[in-house]
Amino acid sequence: MSAHLPVTPPATVSGSIAAAASRSTPTRARDGLAGLVRFVRASPPSVAAGIAWIVLMLAVAALADLIAPYGYTQLDLLNRLSPPAFAGGSPGHWLGTDELGRDVLSRLMHSVRISLLVAFAGTLLSATVGVTLGILAAHFRGWVEQLVLTLVDFQASMPFMIVALAVLAFFGNSLTLFIALMGLYGWERSARIARGLTIAANEQGYACAVTEIGASPLRVYALHVLPNIASTLIVSVTLTFPEIILLESGLSFLGLGVQPPTTSLGNMVGYGREYLQSAPWMLLAPSAVIVLTTFSISIVGDWLRDRLDPTLR
Repeated sequence: MSAHLPVTPPATVSGSIAAAASRSTPTRARDGLAGLVRFVRASPPSVAAGIAWIVLMLAVAALADLIAPYGYTQLDLLNRLSPPAFAGGSPGHWLGTDELGRDVLSRLMHSVRISLLVAFAGTLLSATVGVTLGILAAHFRGWVEQLVLTLVDFQASMPFMIVALAVLAFFGNSLTLFIALMGLYGWERSARIARGLTIAANEQGYACAVTEIGASPLRVYALHVLPNIASTLIVSVTLTFPEIILLESGLSFLGLGVQPPTTSLGNMVGYGREYLQSAPWMLLAPSAVIVLTTFSISIVGDWLRDRLDPTLR
């Protein structure tokens, strides 16, 4: 005797699935936001402050054109070298003006955008080159590994600041060339770390098991090996990011970094050094942003490493 079960029409089934998906999307979004809030609340106060500062800098960089009180090249010759408003200066210039009457706050906001753009793009390029070469060395071994290690040792033995000065002086300067040059900084550290971790991961059971069932090398490394070594690579990236900010600041300070009329944090420090005694706010404001940004990224990077590494939990 057979039982007759009700059959749901396909249209009804698909409609039910679509309705469930539409109902679950806001729920997933709320759950993700709640999880992020719990994640931040569980962090120490110094880490929470670092995250808040990084978010603030990202917001300033994204909205600089909207929130800056003046254009970063707008002149106010009647208020040249005016001190900040809280020090008795013009109330229209909260952080004072520079030698041409340009608003320091407006220039600072646009400088944050350029410096973060250079640092993010340079760090991403550096990490991509380093991790790719490290994984290739661990996969092929033999002469490929020796070639990569030779390049790593060659890069580590060269004073990067001198090389950067020579390249910028010989080829001229543009923002694209400058970002590409920053992307060549620190890749050898990521390559060494990625190579060592990939060799260790290849000797573990999960990588061999996925390979045995027919997964391609690209799938093994992208979906299995890389997520398991990501926590250590994050620390390397968070070390490279503030170093690139400082390197960009140093080169711009020497006049070989970001070129006028574009402004950056190092560019502002370079101009402010000539007025250190008469108008110290020109140098102190961008210097404080550089210090706080690099310090915040370092703190958050160490915390992420502790949170993401299962061996430390």
